[in-house]
Amino acid sequence: MNNIKEEFTIKDLENISGIKAHTIRIWEKRYNLLKPKRTNTNIRLYSNENLIKLLNIVLLNKNNFKISKIALMSEEEIFLKSRELALKDALNDEAINSLKLAMFQFDKNLFNTTYNSLLDSKSFRDIFKDIFIPFLNHIGLLWQTDTLMPAHEHFISNLISQKILINTEKLQYNISNVSKKYVLFLPENEIHEIGLLYLNYELSLRGNFTIYLGESLPLSNLDYFIKNKNEICFITSLTVMPYDNKVEDFFNNFDTLLKDTKHQLIAIGAKTTLVKNNTYNSNFQFYETVTNLLKEL
Repeated sequence: MNNIKEEFTIKDLENISGIKAHTIRIWEKRYNLLKPKRTNTNIRLYSNENLIKLLNIVLLNKNNFKISKIALMSEEEIFLKSRELALKDALNDEAINSLKLAMFQFDKNLFNTTYNSLLDSKSFRDIFKDIFIPFLNHIGLLWQTDTLMPAHEHFISNLISQKILINTEKLQYNISNVSKKYVLFLPENEIHEIGLLYLNYELSLRGNFTIYLGESLPLSNLDYFIKNKNEICFITSLTVMPYDNKVEDFFNNFDTLLKDTKHQLIAIGAKTTLVKNNTYNSNFQFYETVTNLLKEL
């Protein structure tokens, strides 16, 4: 199955670029910047090349290039000039736009160059907070509007995950607090781990001892840690799993596992807002986002 979306509606282009559909139509009609094909019912359909060109045009326009001037440039000039800007400045908006380009073009080099350019003026924590979080939130919106295909999301998510892992690895020899262990895992069939990976980085940065178990873990696999007499704080993130009608069951099962222990559970994610049962173990804590939790760490 081909997971790469090859045709986009004008609404897709609006969602991705941030440029209103009305403005896109003007650029198309007045300056002939985009050339969509039309369906039998006269609906515009834009190719992947159209999308990439639009993102390049937006980048140029935000850097004081007038649309009338861009219209006089060749396809190659638009591409080369926008790429030059993306690699040179890497300011917040430009960097996010560069990440969009990298995602839709499957351009690992552009991603890495943009990231390295950001490192000249930002720490990794700042890059994650100022660039990656807004970008990932945008990806979430693209998912909701059926604009993004799995191949694009998987590509960029893996690159971001690699950066988190690299920076976490640098901290492994700075553990100063071993009195309390953090065990991080995702529920069964849950694979969205960027937030949990970053939390593991933040905990390590603070000198904490962490054990990262990763995605899609059955609760039975935690028996070894639950039987441990030392205090353990389990941390999980619920993005798409369990299903809404199974969230309460998940926490009920965990509550049973932690009965008569000193262990804690911190649960993060939108799914936590579905929890209605207030009789759980007093050591349960719920946070809608990683950001909310980090404010208390």
